[in-house]
Amino acid sequence: MPAPKARRERKLPVQQLSILAICRFAEPIASTSLFPYLPEMVKSFGVAEDEIGKWAGICSSMFSLCQAVTGIPWGRFSDVFGRKPAILLGLCSTMITSLMWGFSTNLPMAIVARGLAGAGNGNVGIIRTTVAEMVPFKELQPRAFSLMPLVWNIGSIFGPTIGGALANPHNVRPREHMEHPNLLQRFPYALPNLVAACFFAVGITVGFLYLEETLGTLEGHRDYGRILGDKLSRIVKSHIMTAEEILHLRSRDDAPNKNDERQPLLKSAEDEEMLPVEPKAPPQPPPSYSEVLNKQASLNLLVYTLLALHNMGFDSLLPVFMQYPPIKQKTDTSDNPLKFAGGFGLDHFKIGLIVTVYGICGMLIQFFLFPPIARRFGVLNCLKVCAIAFPVAYFLIPFTALLPTTNSRVGCCFAIMLIKCWCSIFAFPCSTILLTNSAASLRVLGTLNGFATSFSAIGRAAGPAIGGYMFSLGVKHGYVVAAWWTYCALAIIAAGPVWLLIEGEGFGGLDDLVSDEEDEEEDMEADVRGTEAHPEEAEPPFVPYSEREEGEEEEEYGGFEPITRTATMSSALSLGSDGYSTPGGSRHASTAEGSRLAGSEPALSRKSSRRVMRRTSIPIGMGSQGISRRYSSNLGQSLGAAGSYQ
Repeated sequence: MPAPKARRERKLPVQQLSILAICRFAEPIASTSLFPYLPEMVKSFGVAEDEIGKWAGICSSMFSLCQAVTGIPWGRFSDVFGRKPAILLGLCSTMITSLMWGFSTNLPMAIVARGLAGAGNGNVGIIRTTVAEMVPFKELQPRAFSLMPLVWNIGSIFGPTIGGALANPHNVRPREHMEHPNLLQRFPYALPNLVAACFFAVGITVGFLYLEETLGTLEGHRDYGRILGDKLSRIVKSHIMTAEEILHLRSRDDAPNKNDERQPLLKSAEDEEMLPVEPKAPPQPPPSYSEVLNKQASLNLLVYTLLALHNMGFDSLLPVFMQYPPIKQKTDTSDNPLKFAGGFGLDHFKIGLIVTVYGICGMLIQFFLFPPIARRFGVLNCLKVCAIAFPVAYFLIPFTALLPTTNSRVGCCFAIMLIKCWCSIFAFPCSTILLTNSAASLRVLGTLNGFATSFSAIGRAAGPAIGGYMFSLGVKHGYVVAAWWTYCALAIIAAGPVWLLIEGEGFGGLDDLVSDEEDEEEDMEADVRGTEAHPEEAEPPFVPYSEREEGEEEEEYGGFEPITRTATMSSALSLGSDGYSTPGGSRHASTAEGSRLAGSEPALSRKSSRRVMRRTSIPIGMGSQGISRRYSSNLGQSLGAAGSYQ
């Protein structure tokens, strides 16, 4: 008897995750490229120095505020029309509004551009849902859910670099009048957004051609983008092989021969046509709100919203703090150590360089440290540690403005930024995993992530607005600590609900369950290995009673040889309209050229025809030993995990 096989190791769908990452990559570039020049751009619209923080915060908040309004509709849209159309529409909208932002000539136009960008993009929750549907297994979730934050961190490296290096290339001063200005002199902040639009174009193209739809109710629908992508891939591969042959990097014998006898007679498309068409289940209505918002899901939404609030507020306020003029002299003769108002006095290029290095550190933490630490200590424990560390970082950072030199200020501030970076890198994927595993089923996951997009967008809108307002108010009265300590208080409040969370089980099922296809392939491989090793001990395959009767009848006719290529090719020519030939030929008639030319019909029985289609005619759960308990249990699990009840 063959030895029992081990369970096949589950693997990430690397190809589809990579395509999704390419689609996602342009968004962090567009979002983070504006941070270095945002205060300077707001100032160029004629805003006073003390009001820059407030209006910069409003520009940052408008994106998230409009995203909060449309997050749930985008989630419902993806539950009905699919994840792929929603993602592509969001990318197109963001590309157009990014260009509108770059070509803004006044503050109202810039605010409207940011608002339209947020309203037209719900990809934060939709991409998270797509990843959850691609990778439902809990043991793979730390790696899978850390991929999109990793992409964001990589984009956060290039975004500030692009924004800091390309913004205002001619150093145009606010309200400076120039005769016959060129394009970049008239629109000094357009160039970073033009570069971001190129990245969006690449993401949209790759997504349209190669991204697969993960929504269960749309499985089997015709995807013209994928069809075009497959054709282009075949054309490119053909040209590459031709070039390799011309350059003698490949011999012609190594090239696949389309007329080779080893090619199967029945192509995959023909096999699919022979299969009975299963009726598709009618689409079910979207889940109710009571199904989506259970206790743990509501707590996770609260944690995620508060986490987005103080994190986004920090990221948007930091460039304003760095750009604000440094302390020149003591503004108060009292002994109050908290009364000071000053920043670093850096320009947009230096701010972009600092944020770029900050993004590199985040990428390294995300890639090398987060997955092993999260697997060892658990995502909930990691989130609790981060919740404690956030208030400490916010409490300390305003005091870096009191240091005597610019280098010392930047160095200490960057050290505190690394603490916050570490916490953010761990907190967001952990919160996302906990939120995903709190869903009652995959059916509600799209709507739940739509709620997460909207609620977190409220936090991302409120955070910069609160921080910008408190910063402007604080510096007027000599207290730059006002904004940072406001975030400290909010982070303390946000830490409370974390201790009420429970880590869910996920949607991957039991460890001994794998897909039907993998089980079937492994059974066939194990049977072949066992037969080759012990041919005398090989068990006869399971044959239904009706087939045994047919076999006995055929033996009375004289039996048949195993089907060969020649027999299959010749017998296929003589099939009648019903798909079967008339019995009556001799045992070797199917291989006789003269008989075929004379019109004699070679014999091909129903049994033989089934053997030709043996790979496609086996029902789900039916192996060489019949239906096993594992197959039947996995069948139910597959129906639930695939979202068939959507």
